[in-house]
Amino acid sequence: MTQVFFRMPIVLLAAVSTLALAGCDQAPDDFDTAQQIGADPVLPEPSYELLPDLKVAEVVGWQDNEIPSVPDGLEITPYAKDLANPRTVHTLPNGDVLVVQSRGPEVEPLSRPKDMIRGWIMSIAHGGGGEQKESNIITLLRDTNRDGKVDERHDLLKNLGSPFGVAWIDNTLYVAATDAILAYPYALGQTEITAQPKMLTPLPGGPIDHHWTKDLALSPDGRFLYVSVGSNSNIVENGIEAEKNRAAIWQVDRQTGAFRVFASGLRNPNGLTFNPQSRELWAVVNERDELGPNLVPDYATSVKDGAFYGWPWSYYGDHVDDRVQPSRPDMVEKAIKPDYALSSHVAALGLTFSLNSALPAPFVNGAFVGEHGSWNRSAFNGYKVVFIPFENGRPSGKAQDVVTDFIKGDQARGRPVGVGIDGTGALLVADDAGNTVWRVAAADGRVTPQPIGTDQMSEQ
Repeated sequence: MTQVFFRMPIVLLAAVSTLALAGCDQAPDDFDTAQQIGADPVLPEPSYELLPDLKVAEVVGWQDNEIPSVPDGLEITPYAKDLANPRTVHTLPNGDVLVVQSRGPEVEPLSRPKDMIRGWIMSIAHGGGGEQKESNIITLLRDTNRDGKVDERHDLLKNLGSPFGVAWIDNTLYVAATDAILAYPYALGQTEITAQPKMLTPLPGGPIDHHWTKDLALSPDGRFLYVSVGSNSNIVENGIEAEKNRAAIWQVDRQTGAFRVFASGLRNPNGLTFNPQSRELWAVVNERDELGPNLVPDYATSVKDGAFYGWPWSYYGDHVDDRVQPSRPDMVEKAIKPDYALSSHVAALGLTFSLNSALPAPFVNGAFVGEHGSWNRSAFNGYKVVFIPFENGRPSGKAQDVVTDFIKGDQARGRPVGVGIDGTGALLVADDAGNTVWRVAAADGRVTPQPIGTDQMSEQ
């Protein structure tokens, strides 16, 4: 098979470490990131620099009297605290909420000095250092009287292999660990799972496992699971063989475990969910690094069956990444332009639609996106939850900031990841650095008539 390689010069560890430590002293980036939000983002010329832009937010956590900010008409409260890296939230049909807590797997050192630096950056960005609480747990949160407060908390599963996505149907809880989809017998209302799981299908895992998060979505008819599988590199520097069936979204038959690649060329897709109006699959995608602080925009997009979205040969349709050799003009020609840009390096990881929620206008019809936040820029970008208005199943305007103030100066009090709608119709935000799940509700206290599960939202 053709070998694809990374053409950027090797960066000296000491030099990049020095730059990373000095990143907070650099002049702020004056590029208007609003130009990159929407269907037609401004794409500047690539910047090939020996030392890439870096600015790393030190995670400090939330003080007792601190909470994120939300607009008028909304109210935010902590739903669950003292968690261990909560990544995703999932509401069951009875209103119970599952919060998936996880840390990445132990993997082999990667192929470049830059990879060592990136690992160091990620450890800082997630509050690395010191003793850490046990993670890789799925915890059930129960609000028995639907007043927006958790009355019961139970650990359903422990010692999982870096879990991320979950789905529930037919008394079965599906868990996407980093290397397999597992199926556990589980009836609604249970507060523990003791049965051993069945492996539905293996997923690409180690020994590299560069993008380890595997998200899940259940098809509206309940027949298929869709699972996101990120790339094993930034732009194939670990070789094309390491990318087999990666940078893709799979369709998995729930009965047999058989899979096919549903869509490809998606560097790091997450936030899989079905649009309740169009019944199309949607995802948010983290694009490539090291083309400068303002390339490439991360995005939200509907995901078409059989579509190719460009990675690694191009971005945003036919914009060629000439670091990747040999070139593939045939693949560039096939590449589909995504639906909606979120601007560069926001690290979008969560997506949920607001239809069937109890949120007030202007949040009745649209999508919330959890933006984990940048490191490959000299000015922070992301670190917030935004709302994209929709009309007739399509984005219809500029994204609005909804949950903010995760960043204070050069420190991060938290970092949003997964988002979802709870059993009362409020927005939940998993904050993996702040070890908290936040609840954002209508300030007037309105709730939905009955719980609607995450997997039911697309059926309404």
